[in-house]
Formats: sequence, structure tokens, C-alpha cells
Amino acid sequence: GIEAEAAMLGQPYYMLAPEVVGVEVTGRPADGVTATDIVLHVTQALRQHGVVNKFVEYYGPGLAAMSAQDRTTLGNMAPEYGATMGFFPTDAKTLDYLRLTGRPKSQIDLVERYLKEQGLFLTAGAPTPEYSSVVKLDLGTVEANLAGPKRPQDRVPLREMKAAFARSLTAPVAERGFAMQQQELGRTAKARLPSGETSLGHGAVVIAAITSCTNTSNPHVLIGAGLLAKKAVERGLKVKPHVKTSLAPGSRVVTDYLDKAGLSPYLAQVGFATVGYGCTTCIGNSGPLPEPVSQAVKEGDLVAAAVLSGNRNFEGRISPQVKANYLASPPLVVAYALAGSVDMDLTREPLGTGRDGKPVYLKELWPSNAEIESALKRALTPEMYATRYGNVFEGNAMWNDVRIEVSELFNWQRDSTYIQEPPYFDGLKPRPDPVGDIRGMRVLGLFGDSVTTDHISPAGTIQADSAAGKYLLNLDVSQGQFNNFGARRGNDRVMARGTFGSLRIKNMLLPGTEGSLTLHLPDGEKMSIYDAAMRYKQEGVPLLVIGGKEYGTGSSRDWAAKGTALLGVRAVLTESYERIHRNNLVGMGVIPLQFKEGENLRRFGLTGREVFDVQGISDEMKPGCEIKVVARKDDGGTVTFAVKSRIDTKVEVDYYRQGGILPAVLRQLLRA
Repeated sequence: GIEAEAAMLGQPYYMLAPEVVGVEVTGRPADGVTATDIVLHVTQALRQHGVVNKFVEYYGPGLAAMSAQDRTTLGNMAPEYGATMGFFPTDAKTLDYLRLTGRPKSQIDLVERYLKEQGLFLTAGAPTPEYSSVVKLDLGTVEANLAGPKRPQDRVPLREMKAAFARSLTAPVAERGFAMQQQELGRTAKARLPSGETSLGHGAVVIAAITSCTNTSNPHVLIGAGLLAKKAVERGLKVKPHVKTSLAPGSRVVTDYLDKAGLSPYLAQVGFATVGYGCTTCIGNSGPLPEPVSQAVKEGDLVAAAVLSGNRNFEGRISPQVKANYLASPPLVVAYALAGSVDMDLTREPLGTGRDGKPVYLKELWPSNAEIESALKRALTPEMYATRYGNVFEGNAMWNDVRIEVSELFNWQRDSTYIQEPPYFDGLKPRPDPVGDIRGMRVLGLFGDSVTTDHISPAGTIQADSAAGKYLLNLDVSQGQFNNFGARRGNDRVMARGTFGSLRIKNMLLPGTEGSLTLHLPDGEKMSIYDAAMRYKQEGVPLLVIGGKEYGTGSSRDWAAKGTALLGVRAVLTESYERIHRNNLVGMGVIPLQFKEGENLRRFGLTGREVFDVQGISDEMKPGCEIKVVARKDDGGTVTFAVKSRIDTKVEVDYYRQGGILPAVLRQLLRA
């Protein structure tokens, strides 16, 4: 968002020339293996290889076995495997996609001719490009997978799911487990539902969602889910009553081809009627759990589960009451809704009992590739795309009827709880003051590895007892009208209060706790992160955030950096960064610093309660220069160590000197 804002204001986009990692694709996927299975396999492999700040290009003979939609699934997952982008060469499959989606023949001919003239169209016998490094992917080795319970790169083969979930219950939190004691594993709770009373235990699937992420732009997996639902209904299976189900395609064309294939009624019968189009469960818009289920999860302190076809499953993102979240293909989402628990081996245990009294197994319901292709040929036509998108700008009467005021300046409404004028330009001078050392910093938050942008700036539910919730209640907004952080991102008052506001974030200044809490130092008073930041601001104390490896992974959420800056954080010090968040911090005038390889706060015997000085910052500093950090302890002792500035380019040095991209652009416009 920050990069886009600058681009819209005419600012060029700058980046370092990246390494390009080649993924050599060979073989063909086995029957029943989906594009989701492939992408979860690739996400794990590329995270292990290391592709942050790099491009990923797929090549090799295996591309012939992948449709454009399958390729898109892999390309769209680039943020999850950490790359700047993942892309495929254009070839005949690209043209097939243009034909399928109703593009005019003249446009397709132009695309083909242009690409061939430019040497960008892949043909047989073309030379293999030279890559910085190569990862091999044999499609024939890919099997049915899920990923979770907290990160998209933590792949779990379907056949190992039961054992993997059991391990996660007792695994340490630092290893993405739930750190439960042996006596806690058997906990259960009763949910009194309209259909009767049911017992829930750890692993109970309370959300099963086919969401609008890339998986639901792929007709192969959507038709597959519909065929599985059809077979399940025909065998007499029903979704377990405690499972909240939803289908939210990314396009109305999905509804068209599911209807034409005759699969929509079967999906509806197992709970997957279309609830809308656009982001839902994957970004935390699943809505509350049914009250009896919610109460049971709370009473039993259960590790409840969600299975969704989205891209992201970071803790706290999907639902505040769901601790274990697994990514899966749409057919597997339906299967787990039928099974009702992730504490099962679906390759061996039945999903349920059919109307004939016999057990029904997943392998009996899973559609073959031939069945899916046959249904697709009958149901999916170019005319569907032409009809739906031919009038895309006129087709939504509700949107078109919204009254707008024609004005060169936006008419800010002081009483709006959704949109407020942000303070980014308050006190802006025609010329920036020189930058210099930052002295007397206190640590607002001390975090471990894999702190995501969802931890830093949640997009989902606003809790009533949170700083943001209390703010809205004070404005007479009822909890039922809170909506969510994603919907209120135009109001900095809400978003700043939600920064570091995840229910699952763990601040090691308060070991053993989770949520948006910290210590105000030096008095050690426990309070919310927002309240502490405001007290520090009144005291004139600049703030530091310290993290571990892979800080800022996940969605490219601009508010993760904007909120950080608005809280008064002047510097972030971590072991490594995700590219987009590092870039966004610079764009908001926050200096990203990085420990040297193998170093961290523990290495220097520090606790985070010290007072920190950052020395060596100046208008003349070089990209990637060494910066000195001095930590002053309560007993008067000091620890000094060197870190690296992650202001990576000369342009970023100027952005930082100006206080961020937006002040830099505004000053440039004022000079024009």
C-alpha cells in the first residue's frame, strides 16, 4: 500500500536488482493431486531454500502438465514462500487461458505476435536461462498436503495429519506448538446445538471455508470440491453440526460453472452455499462461531481447528477462538467439514457412516482428474467470462447508486469512525531536519521468530476489551457494529490502537502471556501496548521494537508499518526481515536494523529492559552501513554491539531522511 501510494503520486519504484531462483519443474502430478498440494509443497521447499528479496521463475518440461490457473496458484503464493514474485514464462497455455476467459481473437493474436517478436514466448528447444540457484520440483513426488497449524510453509502430508496434530499439542510455542501438558490432552466440552448435544475435543473443526484466494480462482479444484460434495450427499453424509462452513468465490463465474455443472445444490447440502464474493475467512471475516460452539471451546480451553483453502493461516488471523489453522485444497476442506476433526487420519479412517450403515472413506469420494476434466468441458465456457466482465463497471446497481461529492479535496467528516484524516503530514516543514542518533529508547515489544504482519496489524476481529474496541465503544459504536480492522483501515485512531494487537502475539517482556501487553519501563507497570506507547510519547521517550527471524512475514499490510510509526517506534531491530515490511518501515520513516549473523539480544546477555542508543545515523550514511547500538543497564553497565542498517538503497536513505515516502513526495510536489 505504501509503495502504491507513492507510485500514484508519480514516484518511481526503486529496488535492488534481485537474484533469480529457478524452479525446475519435471514430471506429472499423480491422479488426485491438486494445484494446492503442489503450492504447499513448493512453499515449504522455497522457504527452506531461502528466496526473500529474490525472484522465482518456474521452468522445465513439467510446465506442460500445468494449466495457467495452476501456475497462477503457485505465483500468487510468492509472499508465503518469501519471494518478491513467482512467475512463469508465457507459452501456448497462456493463450489457452486468454481464449477460455473470452478475450477477443484480435487481442490474443496481438499478444502472441508481440511475445514472439520480443523473444518472450516459450517454444520447444528454447535454451534454459541462467539462474542464481536452482530448486528441483518433480511433480510426481507431490502428495495430498495441508499446511499448519500456524504457518503456510509448515507442510503436513495428509497421511501424517493425525500424528502431526498430536505432536503440535505438546510442542513448545517456539516450535509453533501449543505447549500443553499431558493431563490437558484429553479435555472435552459439550456443545448444545439445535441438532442435539455433541462432545468437542482438541482438533474439532469449527470452521471449514472455501475462500476467495487463488485456490478459488482455479476451476479444477472448485469442480473437484463440488464432485466430492455430490458423492458425499449421494452416500448420505452430512457435515458435522459444530462446523461453520462457507463458500466465498473470488468471481461470479465460479457460481456460473458450478451451477451449469449441477454441483451447486450438492455443495449447499453439505453447507457450502455461496455466502458472498471476496475476502472472507482467509482474512478473518468468518464471523463469530455459533454461541454453543464458542462456549464449548472457551469452557474446555480447546485447541479448535479451521481448515480453509486460503493462502494464510497465521495464528490469530482466522478467528480469535481458533488456535490451529490449516490450509488445504477445496476438496479437502469439504472432507474435513464432513469428518469434523483434524485429529483423524483421513487416508485410513472413515469420514462418517452412509445411509446404508457402512463407513464412507475419502478415497471413495475423491474425484479423478478425468471426472473433473469432463465436468469442466461441459460447464466452463468463454461466454461466462464475457457476460460477467463485459459490463463490470455498470453491473453493480448498489455501488453505482452511492452518492458522491465531486470535489478536488476530500470532505473529511470528524464524526466518522471509518475514515479520518491521518496525521502523516502534521507539522511537516518545507525541508526536513537533519537526522541523527536516536538516544534513550525503551523497548515497546520484544518478540521471537516469525512475527507476521497479522501479529503487528491484525485485519480481523476487533475485541471489545482491546484498545481499539474501547475507543469505538466510547464513540457509541456497539460491538455488533465494530466490523473489523480491515474495514476500518481508513481510521488511524482505530488502526494505531490495533497495532501489535493480535490475541496471539507474545511479548517476551512479559513471558508466559500473549496478547497486546507490555511493560512500561522503568516502573514495570503492565499495560496495553497502545497505552504504554502513549505514555512514552507524553514522556518524550522514543521506542524500539526487537524481533527474531523472518520479522514481518505474511500480507503486505501497510498498516503494520504505519501503525508502528504512529506508536512512536523509531527503530526496529531483528535477525531478519521479510522484504515488503522492511521496505514499508523505511517508507514510514522507521529505521530497520539487523543483527549480525548468529547474534541476537540473548547473545549479549540483554533482557530488553535496558535503555538503548542507536549511533551512526546521519544524512550522509551509506546504504547497508554499520550502526552502533549501546544498551545501558539499570546497574550502570553498558553493552555495545554493531548492527547493519537495512536501508538498502540511496533512494531509501533519502526517504528515511525525509521522514518517509509520503513526506518526500509532498515536498517534491511543493517544489514543482
